Amino acid sequence: MKKRKSLFRRILKGILLFVLCFSGGILLYLGIEAVLSRMTVEGVATKEKELSIYIINNGAHTDIVMPVHTSVIDWSAWIPFENTLGKDSSLEWIAMGWGDKGFYLETETWADLKASVAINAAFGLSTTAIHATYYKSMQEGERSRKIDISREQYRNLVAYIQNSFQTDETGKYKYVATDKQYGANDAFYDAKGSYSMLHTCNTWANNALKAAGLKACKWTAFYKGIFRKYPL
Repeated sequence: MKKRKSLFRRILKGILLFVLCFSGGILLYLGIEAVLSRMTVEGVATKEKELSIYIINNGAHTDIVMPVHTSVIDWSAWIPFENTLGKDSSLEWIAMGWGDKGFYLETETWADLKASVAINAAFGLSTTAIHATYYKSMQEGERSRKIDISREQYRNLVAYIQNSFQTDETGKYKYVATDKQYGANDAFYDAKGSYSMLHTCNTWANNALKAAGLKACKWTAFYKGIFRKYPL
């Protein structure tokens, strides 16, 4: 009986130690994120404001929104309207977000989240995708910010985003044929890179702003850090 009690105590101590270490790791992670997300990378100063982009969030995830047609790029040539359910070629804006493919395709709501998907995403064990969504119009609001930029900054932003896509042997983006679209005007494409706690969807968006020479966080895992840089 004493041996059983001793074994039980050891197991209990082991569980408690694991919980404490895990909790401490999470607190450390959140603390580092809080500090680095408040540090600002100022970007490249320019007086040229030749076009506008937007950043939007859904309460967790940041997308970069760009005009469909400009002299820099026609996004509809790369992200065909035909790949959306609505096939509406009158839409004028396109949002791009990068993230874990399992989250995008298998987790419509938090209630649908599987432990395997969460673990794979947290530790970079799964593939990634870009979620592209067309919009008719954009305006600033609680979950959107307008950013006026130069054409050169936009070229750098486009280069960063294009380099995030996987391409086939012909150079086209790899379209993900699925019935998991969120609406009539979106589509998924295979992406490069791995999602993890250190490189989240918001880290990707923050890095996109850095690549364009725009104000950004030193590093962030959450959308709030990015939006803190662009108050209404």
